[in-house]
Amino acid sequence: MSDIVGGCLCGNIRYRCDEEPMMVGVCHCKNCQKQTSTSFSVLVAVPKGSLKIEGALSTYNDQGSSGQAVMRKFCGQCGSPIMSDVEAIPNMDFLKAGTLDDTSWLKPEVQFWCDSAQSWLKLDDAIAQIAQNPPME
Repeated sequence: MSDIVGGCLCGNIRYRCDEEPMMVGVCHCKNCQKQTSTSFSVLVAVPKGSLKIEGALSTYNDQGSSGQAVMRKFCGQCGSPIMSDVEAIPNMDFLKAGTLDDTSWLKPEVQFWCDSAQSWLKLDDAIAQIAQNPPME
């Protein structure tokens, strides 16, 4: 796979990661639903520190179910959510897949917070489903 490249709607934020993704997942938690203004968030986990970001990100300091910080980073100009930095999972950064230039390679491996999934949404039984938090390693 080539580099992971993407950016925000207005182009003020651009990013690149030359590491392989650690995971592609779908999060159905209520906070991701509110942040994305839709049913779920598709996330690409990359090794912490592997993202090279051009432009200044704004941050909303959220709190996860663990009580630890979830720093939701976005473009302050257009509002595009770019990534989340989850204190409870210190070895990964989570890119918002909708900001990728090329999404053709995405294949979600796991869905988490399925207990919070929208009732009208049919979950794919072929993808692992976790009721709440993903297991931490």
